[in-house]
Amino acid sequence: MAKTVESVLRFLLQRPASLLYRGRTMKPLLRLIAVLLVLGHSLLASAKGTPSSPREFLKSAEKELRDEAEQGQRAEWIQQNFITEDTTRLTADANAKLNKLSTQYAKDAKKYRGGSAEEKRKLELLFNGLVLPSPKNATRNSEMTRLLSELGSMYGSGKSCDSTGKCRDLQALEEVLKTSRNPSELLAAWNDWHSVAKPMKAKYERIIELGSEGARELGFRDLSEVWTSKYDMPSDQYEKTIDRLWDQVRPLYEQLHCFMRSRLNRTYGEETASAKGPIPAHLLGNMWAQQWSNIPDLAAVEGSGAADIGALLQKAAYTPVKMVQTAEGFFTSLGMPALPKTFYERSLFEKPRDREVVCHASAWDIDSKEDVRIKMCIKTEEDDFRTIHHELGHIYYYLMYKDQPFLFQSGANDGFHEGLGDAIHLSLTEGYLKTIGLLKSASPKKPGSDPEYLFKMALDKVAFLPFGLLVDKWRYQVFSGKTKPADYNKAWWELRERYQGVKAPGNRDSDAFDPGAKYHVASFTPYSRYFIAHILQFQFHRALCKAAGHSGPLSECSIYGSKEAGARLMAMMRLGASKPWQEALFELTGEREMDAGAIRDYFAPLESWLKAKNAGQTCGW
Repeated sequence: MAKTVESVLRFLLQRPASLLYRGRTMKPLLRLIAVLLVLGHSLLASAKGTPSSPREFLKSAEKELRDEAEQGQRAEWIQQNFITEDTTRLTADANAKLNKLSTQYAKDAKKYRGGSAEEKRKLELLFNGLVLPSPKNATRNSEMTRLLSELGSMYGSGKSCDSTGKCRDLQALEEVLKTSRNPSELLAAWNDWHSVAKPMKAKYERIIELGSEGARELGFRDLSEVWTSKYDMPSDQYEKTIDRLWDQVRPLYEQLHCFMRSRLNRTYGEETASAKGPIPAHLLGNMWAQQWSNIPDLAAVEGSGAADIGALLQKAAYTPVKMVQTAEGFFTSLGMPALPKTFYERSLFEKPRDREVVCHASAWDIDSKEDVRIKMCIKTEEDDFRTIHHELGHIYYYLMYKDQPFLFQSGANDGFHEGLGDAIHLSLTEGYLKTIGLLKSASPKKPGSDPEYLFKMALDKVAFLPFGLLVDKWRYQVFSGKTKPADYNKAWWELRERYQGVKAPGNRDSDAFDPGAKYHVASFTPYSRYFIAHILQFQFHRALCKAAGHSGPLSECSIYGSKEAGARLMAMMRLGASKPWQEALFELTGEREMDAGAIRDYFAPLESWLKAKNAGQTCGW
C-alpha cells in the first residue's frame, strides 16, 4: 500500500496544478487530487517512514537498536564504575531512550506477518525480548528508567553505619558471614545489609506499576507473562518444565539440607539452630543463604582431601590479572581465540580506592563486536577464581556469536549463557590445577569413589537450586498482582521456607524489603536463568566429556585442552539465538529437552552417602 501511495503521489506532484484545477468547479475525482496535491509531501514522507516488509522493518530495527544499545552500555559502564548523581542521571536518560525504542519496536513487530524463517524468528525475539516494557507515556517512561538507575546506585553504594560513623559495605558484611562463627555477629551483619534494602521498596513498587502499564500496552496479561514468554514455549508449559526439573533434583537437596541442619544444630545448639524445621538464614555462610560453601568446617566432613584453591593461588602469588589470564588459557586450550587487547585495557579487575563501584561480577559486550570487558573486584580466593572462568564464559559466548545479526546476539535462552560459564566450573578439577602448575600433586583419593570430595561442591551447586527457583516465583506473584506490596516480605519468606527450608532470623519489620537485598531483584535481572543454568551446566558437562573421550565418573572430567569438546561447544555458541534453544541444546548434547538427571548422576555417590549419614533423622521441614 505504501508503495502504491508513493507512486501516485510522485505522478501527481510532477503535474502542474493548472491541468487538474479549472475555475471554481471540480469533479469529485479532481477535488480529491487537489487535496492530495496539498498533502502530497507529508503523505509521501509518512509512506517512506513505514517499512512495507518485515525485511525493511528489521533492517531499521537492528541498526537503531544496536546503536542505542552501545550508547546505553557505555553510559552504564561509566555509572557502575563512577557512582555519582550525574552518571546515574546520564544512565537513566540513555536507558529511557533505549527502553522506549525497544518497546516501540516490539509493538511494531506485531504488525508484520509472513517473511522468511529468519525474519519470523527475529520478529518473535523482538516482541518477546523485553524485561520491563516502557509505558507509552514519555514522562512515565523517563520516571521508570530514572527509578531503575536510582535503585542500582542505592544497591551499589549501600552501607550500614554505626553510631560512631564506622560504615561497612556489602563486601565487608559478606566477609563476616563467611568467616565468623559467632551467631550474634552473624545476625548483626545479616540485619545490617538487609536494612539497606528497606528504602528501595517504594521505588520498586512504582517500577512494577509502570512496567505493568507497558506490558498491557503490548498485549501481555502482566509482567509475569512478559518474563515467561521468552523460552520458545507457552508460558504455562515453561512453568511446568521448571517444576519438573525441580522435582528431579529435590530429593538430593533435601538430603543435603538434612545433613547440614544436624551439623549446625551440633555447632550452635537447639536455641540457635533447631534440629527440626527450616534453617535460620544467617547461619549458612552467605548473605542470601543461596550457597553454603563457606561453612564446610561446620559440617565436620573428614577425609575429602580437596585442594584449597585459595591457598594455592596465594602461595603462587597470583594477582587478579594472572587469575584472568589463567582463565583465558582454559578457553584458548579448546581452540578459541585470544581475548582482544582492549579487554585487558578496559576491564575493571580490582576495587578502586578512590571511589565507589558496583563490585558485583559482570561481563560486558559494549559494541556487539569485540569491545568486551569484565567488571569485578577480584580477591585471591577460590570463589573469585571460579567466577572469573564463569565470566569469561560469557565473554567468549559474545565473541562466538558476534557475526550473527544483532537480534540473534544472545544465548539460545538466558540460561545458556549462565550454564556455559558454570559448565566450565566443573572442569576445574585437580587434574586441571595440576596441568596448569597450580597443584603439585593430586589428592590420593579419587573424587568418583570418594563422596566427601563432592561434598563441598554440593554446598555450592546443589544448595543453590531452590533459591535459583524461588526468586522469580516470588516476582511472578508480585508482577501478576497476586502478592500485594504490603505482603512483599511475607510472600518472600513463605517461598524461602517452602522451597529452601530457610527462615528469617527473627521477626521482620512490616515494612522490610528483604528481596531488595539481592542485586538481581534490585536491578530487575531475571533469575530463573540461574536455575536453568544449574541444570544445563551438568547436561553440557556430560556431553562435552563424552566429546572429549572421557570415561569414568563425571566429577573427574576436565575438558581442558580438548579441541573436540571445544568444537562442539563453539558450534552451539556461534548459533546465538538464531535457533530455538531446543536446537542449540541438540547441537551440543544431542538432546532436545533439559534434563536434571545429569546432576543426580554427578552427585550419585554423595547422595548415597548422605542418606546413610541421615539415617534415623526426620528430613524435610
